[in-house]
Amino acid sequence: MPTKQIGVTAPVLEKPDPPATPAPARVTIRGTDRLPRRRLSVPRSLRRAAGPVGLVLLWFLGSATGVLPESVLASPVDVVRQAVELTRTGELLDAIAASGRRAATGFLIGGTVALSLSLLAGLFRLGEDVIDSSMGMFRAIPWVGLIPLFIVWFGIEETPKIALVALGVTYPLYFNIYGGIRSTDAQLVEAARMMGLGRIGLIRYVILPSALPGALVGLRYALSTAWLALVFAEQINADAGLGYLMSNAQQYFRTDIIVLCLAVYALLGLACDFAVRVLSRRLLSWRASFDGEA
Repeated sequence: MPTKQIGVTAPVLEKPDPPATPAPARVTIRGTDRLPRRRLSVPRSLRRAAGPVGLVLLWFLGSATGVLPESVLASPVDVVRQAVELTRTGELLDAIAASGRRAATGFLIGGTVALSLSLLAGLFRLGEDVIDSSMGMFRAIPWVGLIPLFIVWFGIEETPKIALVALGVTYPLYFNIYGGIRSTDAQLVEAARMMGLGRIGLIRYVILPSALPGALVGLRYALSTAWLALVFAEQINADAGLGYLMSNAQQYFRTDIIVLCLAVYALLGLACDFAVRVLSRRLLSWRASFDGEA
């Protein structure tokens, strides 16, 4: 006779609720609910102008207190007064125009020579062998020391002044463009050749863009050197220009006119440097570069 099994249902044990976690105590730190204060940021243009303005203030204080007598260095007030007077008579503007023509002519000649030589030396090994060593040799000769030789060759008219500016411009442009060409990444050149670029396309799309940053640096140096060379060049029997004003002022110990001419040279050089910086931002907008820490 089969045995009948009676099923017993086990009681279901309910899990006890976990003990309630006490809510964390709210701690309020005084001042943390306020927004962080913004640091006062001074525009870069004001920071860049702080140095020159500070030097002018020191100059003014030295002149006002007698530390810098007028026989040694004229005060800024006298320089500004003389600038207004020479501008009113037209002498200063005529001098700037004459110096600007010399600097522009010399720069165009020197820039053309430097660009041609650097392309030949940078793109071709034969050009490097013939040109680069000669440029390195001539670069060791102080170009200011060539003034007597230029006078013998070209006389005392405009030609030696322009030649001196052209010579001063040639070296920084040549070496920076040549260095920029030779610093082109060899792997980038090889990749361009594998993509089918010919010699002209390789130069146009790979080598010249790679050399552009160095060329712009050389342009900045060349422009500053052009004005520096002009200071020496216009001491050669000049009958017009800023150097002519300085020579006349030296004979009569007019330090106010001398300082004024030097300040004009500096401002012209600063304007050229600013133009190159703006040009660099536009031409090198594709290039990621380090702009310095904030």
